[in-house]
Amino acid sequence: MDAQIQNAISIAWDPSSDQSLKEQAFEFLNQVRADPQAWQVCTALFTRSPRASEVVRLVSLEIVNNAVQGQSMDGGSLVYLKDSLLDYVRRIYGGSGQEQPDPSHLQNKLTQTLTYLFVYLYRDGWVSFIDDFLALTSSPNSAQRDNHGGVVLYLRILSSIHDEIADLMLARQGNEARRNNELKDLVRERDMAKIARSWQDILAQYTNQSDTVVEMTLKVMGKWVSWIDISLVINQETLNLLLPLVGRANPDGGDDHVRNAAVDAFTEIVAKKMKPTDKVDMMLFLNLQQIVSQLLASPPLEDFKGTPRYDTDLAEAVAKLVNTIMTDIVRVLEDNKAETDTRAKAERLLQDFLPSLLRLFSDEYDEVCSIVIPSLTDILTFLRKVGNLPQTYSDMLPPILSAIVAKMRYDETSSWGNEDEQTDEAEFLELRKRLQNLQKSVAAVDQNLYVDFLSKLVANLFTTLEQQGSQMDWRDLDLGLHEIYLLGELALPNMGIAHKSQPDAVAAERLAAMMSKMVESGIANFPHPAILLQYMEICVRYTAFFEAHQEYIPRVLENFVSLVHHNHVRIRTRSWYLFSRLVKQLRAQVGNVAQTVIQSISDLLPIKAEVTTSNDADDDMSSDESDHSAEAVFNSQLYLFEAIGCISSTAATPAADQALYARSVIEPLFADMPVHLSRAKAGDAQALLQIHHIVMALGTLANGFSDWNAAQSNKTPPPKEISDEFSRAAEAILVALSELNNNGEIRAACRSALTRLLGVLGAAVLPQLPLWIEGLLSRSSSKDEMAMFLRLLEQVVFNFKGEIYSILDMLLTPLLQRVFGGLTEPITGTDDEIQLQELRREYVSFLQVILVNELGGVLVSASNQGIFDSVISSIVTISKTHSHGNEVASRIGFNVLNRMAAQWGGPDVGTIGENPITTGAPSPAFAGFDQFMLDRFHTLCWEVIQDGSFRPFHDAQHKQILNEIIGLQQTIYTKTGDLFVQHIQTATFPQIGIDGTDYLRALTTSKDRKAASTYVQTLLKSRR
Repeated sequence: MDAQIQNAISIAWDPSSDQSLKEQAFEFLNQVRADPQAWQVCTALFTRSPRASEVVRLVSLEIVNNAVQGQSMDGGSLVYLKDSLLDYVRRIYGGSGQEQPDPSHLQNKLTQTLTYLFVYLYRDGWVSFIDDFLALTSSPNSAQRDNHGGVVLYLRILSSIHDEIADLMLARQGNEARRNNELKDLVRERDMAKIARSWQDILAQYTNQSDTVVEMTLKVMGKWVSWIDISLVINQETLNLLLPLVGRANPDGGDDHVRNAAVDAFTEIVAKKMKPTDKVDMMLFLNLQQIVSQLLASPPLEDFKGTPRYDTDLAEAVAKLVNTIMTDIVRVLEDNKAETDTRAKAERLLQDFLPSLLRLFSDEYDEVCSIVIPSLTDILTFLRKVGNLPQTYSDMLPPILSAIVAKMRYDETSSWGNEDEQTDEAEFLELRKRLQNLQKSVAAVDQNLYVDFLSKLVANLFTTLEQQGSQMDWRDLDLGLHEIYLLGELALPNMGIAHKSQPDAVAAERLAAMMSKMVESGIANFPHPAILLQYMEICVRYTAFFEAHQEYIPRVLENFVSLVHHNHVRIRTRSWYLFSRLVKQLRAQVGNVAQTVIQSISDLLPIKAEVTTSNDADDDMSSDESDHSAEAVFNSQLYLFEAIGCISSTAATPAADQALYARSVIEPLFADMPVHLSRAKAGDAQALLQIHHIVMALGTLANGFSDWNAAQSNKTPPPKEISDEFSRAAEAILVALSELNNNGEIRAACRSALTRLLGVLGAAVLPQLPLWIEGLLSRSSSKDEMAMFLRLLEQVVFNFKGEIYSILDMLLTPLLQRVFGGLTEPITGTDDEIQLQELRREYVSFLQVILVNELGGVLVSASNQGIFDSVISSIVTISKTHSHGNEVASRIGFNVLNRMAAQWGGPDVGTIGENPITTGAPSPAFAGFDQFMLDRFHTLCWEVIQDGSFRPFHDAQHKQILNEIIGLQQTIYTKTGDLFVQHIQTATFPQIGIDGTDYLRALTTSKDRKAASTYVQTLLKSRR
């Protein structure tokens, strides 16, 4: 069988093998893995001499591994395997030199197998495990650890044992965790002392001989130290071996992996969990402050600063050590149970290590800085908890804040806006966010210090700007502007660290002074684009300042109008958005300046659609700020149209002038549309995109003119002059829509435009609704489009309920016929199902809005009687469809039926109270509607209740549906009285097979639906 296995492995891993043969080989090997005896053959394949090929041996050992790990081997088999592998290891790694050790990947696999055997046999069956492999570290007849191959295997095994039984990064549960703890206890009891001694021996033997062995030893020590007696590592003999490794110099100035591993070992030693007193004493015993100081003063970290020879790996290793030290020091200081003497020592350590922490925090490499941010955060959090700071703590804050602010500056090697460095810039901006949180923490500890520091910083920067002008380093100016931007956390209400409803008065005063200085400084003319972008962002963030200091508005507007023409595409497109934000927020203060602004930016308004290929689109996949694709530029251009709308419709501008400004922008768009319409109809992609862009621009312009929204039902109608202008725009859009409504992108643009036009058209939109419906609900419209249009119509009905009846009466039948078509379309996939759920929800919501706004008469008018039965049938179908994703539509459906019953059921004849009575015969609004409610609405209620998938006692949404069902039942009772009671007693309950008296009592004696709902839930529980 061994020949078969060997042959199968060779075929399976031979790239030149025939594919069918490979498949047969893999199938055979799968059978081998499932064979409980195959491990014996595979063990022989691995250990035999002469050796099989490496791939055969690797796969064979993997099969053995699977057998051991899968616990398919009994105790005797494990002992046999142990003997076989130990014999092999002694032969190969015993130092005889007759055969070469295995390559690294085979050693790793062998180590894994031996580790599994350790787990299962160390307790009983291989108690000499450590001794057996420790013996391999010495050559025959030698007392030293001089067998290199045996040492490497021994260290590999120790590392693997830790990973298997003590690695805290892997969650262990139940029996496995218990087993691992027992194994660690056994190792501590039996072998830990000799293992620790072996580390000393190996370090003494191989220092200056084999850096690989020394590095492996240090890494093993770092791993094991977390769960062994610390005295085995923290002793003078071990320290005498470690300290020279930490401080050793690399003559060529290159990376020193041994030194880094030694620093990492100290980090793991410091990180070991201990009592506060022991932890502080250990730090003092190790003299860590001197070690860290010497490392930071060493040539790789001091002399080579700013050069390619700077050792970032060492810097990161030292940063990890310092971060661990400081975190533990803070933990001791936060421990209320720590002794006074211990706390005093910890405070001294905090003072001693702070300069080292800030040195690493200020490192030119952001990766090093990021490593120590957690401990600096811990320090600031601790200081915040202290409250009234003693002087020693207060003195720590200025250097901390200074370091944080300095780190926020772009470094000298960075270049803003360079596409080749976008990743570096994004990483720096992410670091800035983390630094911002640190600044907030400083402000929370000492707000006065924070405000004073930033005030001086910004004042000095503006002084430098006055002296140096455009020659000033843009990085310094960017830092100052960034700090102005951040000061709003204190100076603006509801933005502070504690989310105060009132801003800090001092911060607000300083910010106002900074803003005045910024505007007056002429910084908007600085040549570097980053500064211009910061300037605009700050102006938009602090529009409240301009509301209080309106004398600055003309200058800022002039600056923005200039910057929207900037030659840097990132500045230009971002400025279009910011300009729109600025004029929208200062709409009440800008005055009648629309004509000047329109003339100044008119050259930016012509639309030139560019069709991008799929490759172009892929190339332009990036963040919003750096996306300069044609589509992104157009989306930014739309903000200019919105800005013109805002600035043209200020209170200071007469309606006639507003109309004139609107016309001046609209007419060029009108003129451009017919030029492209014929080509668009023929399918020309560029012409279609041009029409799309024109429609979007018209809608966005209208949006700027209006601050209307659906919640403002009592909003003053727009001036007639404005309404007339945008009625022409709507007509032009409708022309394009009627010609191109087979194109989904055009329909989407027109629907978006209609949403925005509502605010400036007012009731003038109503006569156009049939044309909008005809265009937007074409044969090719998706269910998703129908749902969105219904949502739009809900807004129209809500806002114009007093004027829309006749229009709604006329358009309802064709509208709902389109919707019925969408509701009955076959489902072909998950997306279709989701769209159908949305359409169901919007359809019943639309009917609900009609009924809520007392327009229900359109549903039963002469014009729409022909579809009434279809309407009821569709609601019934939706209401009884309560599967996942349809629950909301089902609940609304029952609510709609309830409202229909209430509006058309006539006066109440059944009373709900302690003594329910019927006061007369039903008199519904339409003859026979009383019986219709019983036959259709009531029957539907019990059909859903009896559905086996309806589980209101488990599903919260089903419970809501049941609540609507009970409400509908009560409404039917109040409208039909004894007729309902008689029907439910003679038809419903006998069919279900229950008495129902308790249900009727709960339903008719209290308007609170809870009692009847509880009865139904109890009934359903008892039957399922």
